[in-house]
Amino acid sequence: MPRLLIAGMSGGSGKTLVSLALLLALRRAGFEVRAFKKGPDYIDAAWLGWASSHPARSLDTYLMGQDTVRSSFIRNGFARNAIADGINLVEGNRGLFDGFDAAGTHSSAALSHCLAAPVVLVINAAKVTRTAAAFVAGCRALDPELPIRGIILNNVNGQRHEQILREAIESLSAIPVVGTIRKATVNPLPERYLGLVPPQEHGATEQIQEDLLKLADGFDLDAILSIARSAPSLQADPPEVSISAVRDIKIGFLRDSAFSFYYPENLEQLEQGGAELIPISALQSSALPEGLRALYIGGGFPEKHAEVLSANRSFLDSIRQAALGGLPIYAECGGLILLAQTLRWEGRTYPMAGVFPFAVEGFDIPQGHGYSELRVDAPNPFFPVGLVLRGHEFHYSRISLRDEPVPTACAVLRGTECLQKRDLAITRNVMAGYTHLHALATPEWAKGFLDAARRFAPRAAHRNISPTIAAVG
Repeated sequence: MPRLLIAGMSGGSGKTLVSLALLLALRRAGFEVRAFKKGPDYIDAAWLGWASSHPARSLDTYLMGQDTVRSSFIRNGFARNAIADGINLVEGNRGLFDGFDAAGTHSSAALSHCLAAPVVLVINAAKVTRTAAAFVAGCRALDPELPIRGIILNNVNGQRHEQILREAIESLSAIPVVGTIRKATVNPLPERYLGLVPPQEHGATEQIQEDLLKLADGFDLDAILSIARSAPSLQADPPEVSISAVRDIKIGFLRDSAFSFYYPENLEQLEQGGAELIPISALQSSALPEGLRALYIGGGFPEKHAEVLSANRSFLDSIRQAALGGLPIYAECGGLILLAQTLRWEGRTYPMAGVFPFAVEGFDIPQGHGYSELRVDAPNPFFPVGLVLRGHEFHYSRISLRDEPVPTACAVLRGTECLQKRDLAITRNVMAGYTHLHALATPEWAKGFLDAARRFAPRAAHRNISPTIAAVG
C-alpha cells in the first residue's frame, strides 16, 4: 500500500497546507488518492476529503487501538495490486512526537510505526537556516528507527534562503528536501477559532484549489512518490463488514453548514445495521420528516448560524415535540447547543429547541479540548451501565444556567465535565453531551442507537410531559 505520513515540528507548521496541495497535485498528475487524518479531527479531515474527492478517515490509536487503526487503513486505502496508481496520504497532528503524555504515546511518530508509513517532515523555515538541520537531527536522534524520508520546507524566503536550507539539511542528515513553499502574504486556507473554516461553509473552493496547486509546483512529485512506494508490506486482517440488505428503520441526521461533524464510520455503521439515513437541514427544513425512528445531531458551528436556527421556530418545535414523544435523539456538542433552552453568543441570546432546561454560553477561549473518558453509571437509552467511553471534545461553549437538576449518564474520568463532573445529559430518550464518539472506537454506540430506534414506536406527544423538558419562554 503506497503511503506516507505528513508530519510537522509543531501545530501550525503547514501540514494541512502541504497535504492538501499534495493531494490535488497527485490527482492532477493522474493518481488516485485516499486521505487519512491522525487524531479525532473533523475540520482537517473535511478538507482532506475535499482535496481527495473521497471521505477522509480518522486514525487514532488512543481511541481505537493499533489493530483497529491498521484494519481501517487497509480497508479504506489503496493496495498496489488493486490500483496501480493509488497513493495513501496520512496527515499527522501537532508536532511529530507530541502525544498523550511526556513519552509521546499515540503521537504522529507512533502512528508512523503502527502503519510502517514513511514520514515526510514539514519544517516552518521562517527566520532559520542551519537550525532547520538541527530540527531534523534532533528528530532522528530521538527516534533513530523512525523512517523520516523527506523534508518539505514551508515559508521559504527566496532562492538563496532555500539553497542554504537544502545544503544544511542534506549535508548533515542525507535526508532529501523534496519540496518547498515560498513565504506567502496570505494563507489560502480560511481560518477561525477552531482552526480552519469547514469547506461546507466556504464557497470559493475553486480559488483555494488554484492557489494550492500553485504551491504544489514547488514539490518534487517523483521523489515523493518514490517515498510512498518504498513503504513495506502492511499485514493485518481488516474486520469483515456485514451490510444489512434490509433498511428497516429511518434515522435522520442533521447535515448542513451548521452541523457537519460526523465521522464517516458512524454513519456507515448505522447503515450497515439496517438504517436508512435521512439527511436534514436545520437551516432550511420546516420540520422533521415523518416516520423517523431516531435522530442524530452531530457537532458543528450552530453559533455561527444562531440567528437563522433560532428563527426557524417550526423546525425547533418539531424537534421538541419529537423528544416529548419519545424519539431517540443522540446529540454531540453542537447538537447539545441546539437542544438547550437558549444560546448566549457574542452578546446576544438566541432561543433554541428547549429540550433540556439549561442555557449554553459561548466564550472566546476553549472550554474543553482534548481526549475524554467517561464511565456509564446510570440507566440511559443508549449504553449499558459499566461501559467506559473514550472520545474527544473541543468546544468554546459550556452550560451556564439550569432551571432544575438534569439527569446524566456518565462520570467524567478524563476531560471537561458537562454538568458537575458528569457528562451526557439525558431526558426521556434524548442524550446530549460535549464528547464525540467514534464508532470504530466504541462499537456499542451504533448498536445502542439502532436498538433504541427499533424499540421506539412513533406516537404523538403524550399528556405526561417530563418536567425535565421545558418550553422556551
